[in-house]
Amino acid sequence: MFKWPISVYYEDTDAGGVVYHSNYLNFFERARTEWLKAMGISQTALLKQDIAFVVKRAEVDFRRAAKFEQNFMVESTVIELKKASLVFHQSLLDDQGNCYCEGKIKVACVSLLQMRPIAIPENIVQEFNRAR
Repeated sequence: MFKWPISVYYEDTDAGGVVYHSNYLNFFERARTEWLKAMGISQTALLKQDIAFVVKRAEVDFRRAAKFEQNFMVESTVIELKKASLVFHQSLLDDQGNCYCEGKIKVACVSLLQMRPIAIPENIVQEFNRAR
């Protein structure tokens, strides 16, 4: 499991100070990006090699309204690892462990030039297998 802290900024909210629904996906994306960085994997280097990760499917369950200036932890786990895709379970939790949002996010590894699936690089597979 990987944990990443998130603070709700004004830009994340609607006029009522509540997190706009699509921003929960942004929080999850940031946590996945930070997980790669923590493993020493540079997305810039991957892009130079014509490798990118794209969201193929997202199932999101909104449980509570997150609000301006709240602090959370995004918890991420890999629940499925295939040749060209990963499925993450991600949750947005407050400091008491209350879940505000959770999702199952399928991410595909693709060639940007061809926009077709390709195998996840072996070093990344090894890192995620170690984390499981």
